[in-house]
Amino acid sequence: MDLPDETRSGLLADTRAGDNSPPLTVAELAGSVKRVIEDAFGRVRVRGEISGFKRHSSGHCYFSLKDESACVDAVIWRSSAGALAFRPEDGADVIATGKMTTYPGRSKYQLVVERLELAGEGALMALLERRRKALAAEGLFDAARKRRLPFLPRLIGVVTSPTGAVIRDILHRLEDRFPTNVVLWPVPVQGEGAAPKIAAAIRGFAALDRKPDLLIVARGGGSIEDLWAFNEEEVVRAAAESPIPLISAVGHETDTTLIDYAADLRAPTPTAAAEIAVPVRAELAAGLEELGRRAQHCVSRKTDRWRERLELTVCRWPQPEALFAPAVRRVDEVGNRLPRALSARASHARADLNGVAPRLRPALLSERVIRASEKLLSLWRLAEVAHPERPLSRGFVRVTDRKGATLTRSADAIAAGTLALHFADGTVDAVAGSKERQVQPVERKQRPSYVSRQPGLFDEAGE
Repeated sequence: MDLPDETRSGLLADTRAGDNSPPLTVAELAGSVKRVIEDAFGRVRVRGEISGFKRHSSGHCYFSLKDESACVDAVIWRSSAGALAFRPEDGADVIATGKMTTYPGRSKYQLVVERLELAGEGALMALLERRRKALAAEGLFDAARKRRLPFLPRLIGVVTSPTGAVIRDILHRLEDRFPTNVVLWPVPVQGEGAAPKIAAAIRGFAALDRKPDLLIVARGGGSIEDLWAFNEEEVVRAAAESPIPLISAVGHETDTTLIDYAADLRAPTPTAAAEIAVPVRAELAAGLEELGRRAQHCVSRKTDRWRERLELTVCRWPQPEALFAPAVRRVDEVGNRLPRALSARASHARADLNGVAPRLRPALLSERVIRASEKLLSLWRLAEVAHPERPLSRGFVRVTDRKGATLTRSADAIAAGTLALHFADGTVDAVAGSKERQVQPVERKQRPSYVSRQPGLFDEAGE
């Protein structure tokens, strides 16, 4: 490249023939080259294939643009990287707009990219197909991941533009079919920065305390460039990871984006998404009414069938007179025989009594009674002798503790402490001391004597 005349004159102003010409410093030379390149290439558009794309943690992006015979280093600063309309990938055919500059520290030149766009629809379709295959290989589009939509969602979340016709069409269709609650998360649906906001909206609905029962991600039709935000990887991943069933309604029926593959169901249009989301309330009411009529008809037919079977069964039963006739006849026969049986039984009992009457003499009965009385009297006298209170009348004393247990040892009496002394005519409370001390009476209680003579069974009255 020929240098401008003013630059050339500045570099050679002090240069003379011979070894005494003043040298330039490296910084001066590098700075002059930088100014020349930036002035000559202050605004360029370069088409090439992305290679070695890397996004640094600082947010800057570094890559190369190459074709069949050359390669140019390129950089996208963080301020411009956030406004890209798509995510750059290796192999993408792009057109980069920016300016050329140099990096004096490494003697390198590079293209500072301010805007990056795909080079035509063919390049977009090629990039789209590569991305689709890569995401499909991860299983994000598997049919096993698809979930059944709720039959009648009480709350529907919609991710779309708040100013377009899409949201109005959805709300109008829901109102016609089955009015329900709708929450709108407004997002831009095309252009730079649309994809991150759409992905954030999908994840934001999943983070709400009261989550919607169904999500609809929608926008109207447009070119592939207009719909490109819904082909971005972050949007597709957010749709695939959503815990809420999701309907994709992007574009018209012929438009297809990657979010359609990741969604649980694809609707051809936003209006169709509203029709899929809820049933028709009038049809449900009519269906319920029809089911009620059918159920009533089934019950009536079942009742009629049971009634017919009962009538047929009753017709086969025997008449009550014929059924109970044998039992009635047996009762009559037993009733006729009963007076004769009672008379015969009384005659037999009278004969038995007459047979044993001679042996029932009064003397025999008196003798048996006397023997029984004597035996009972002997047993009574023996009981009086063995009674525990009997020795008390002869001067003995029975010692018990508070619970009434009889004490027979002095150690038990001392351990009990308070004693009861039972005499023939009453009880005296006492306190036990040591063996050398005498028992001191505490209180005297009168009680009836347990020793009294029980009159004999055959004692005469008044004895």
